[in-house]
Amino acid sequence: MTTIDLPNGEYTAVVDSIEDGLATVFFEQDGEEVGNAVVEPDELPADGQHADVILKVEICDGAIFSAQYEPDQTEARSNTAQERFDQLSQRPPSDNES
Repeated sequence: MTTIDLPNGEYTAVVDSIEDGLATVFFEQDGEEVGNAVVEPDELPADGQHADVILKVEICDGAIFSAQYEPDQTEARSNTAQERFDQLSQRPPSDNES
């Protein structure tokens, strides 16, 4: 078990990746990233053991005390990211185009 260097409390967790049997997780509060940790995937709920998933977690004494998969937030964040990507990938019109 990895010690998570965050105060006790509730956080939004974003699973960045799971590689080589370890999950990299970023923690947010009030929309701001406040820390990250590398944890064993079995510390996460079964439906939250893949990249880009959003979890509601409670940290207690440097460990994940509880974690709940948030499917609606996961889908909303994915849609927002896709929309941003689509906007950025559009080629601006050239001087010859109207």
